[in-house]
Amino acid sequence: MDAWIPWLLGAVALGVGEVLTLSLFLGPFAVGGGAAALTALAGGGLGPQVLVFAVVTALVFGLVRPVAQRHLRQPSSTKTGTAALVGRTAVVVRAIEGPELLGQVRLDGEIWTARLEGHEPVPVGATVTVAEIRGATAVVVD
Repeated sequence: MDAWIPWLLGAVALGVGEVLTLSLFLGPFAVGGGAAALTALAGGGLGPQVLVFAVVTALVFGLVRPVAQRHLRQPSSTKTGTAALVGRTAVVVRAIEGPELLGQVRLDGEIWTARLEGHEPVPVGATVTVAEIRGATAVVVD
């Protein structure tokens, strides 16, 4: 059997194990096994194959794995639904007034009922900032 076949089979097995576990532990060994298979395919002896396996595995562990782990631990910065509307500006389309300071705003292309968290009424055309969404009401500040 050619020397590159065991390296390739080992690399594939480790790669499958990495995909199944997502541990970021088996992947570097799979990459090292692939590099050793290429070394064997190029005609390198057992010594160079093992050396390439060790060096490439160590490099992937040292350089790629910390970056990948950092990205996996990061919380998602993509907000969806009503959480994505918080902090946006809206234009008042029906004055926010009255004892409850209710009106309407155009927010992200849609008309929303708005409740002002403040003391003074807001006229039509003014811009406000969405502080939170409560049900179907945008709570705004001016």
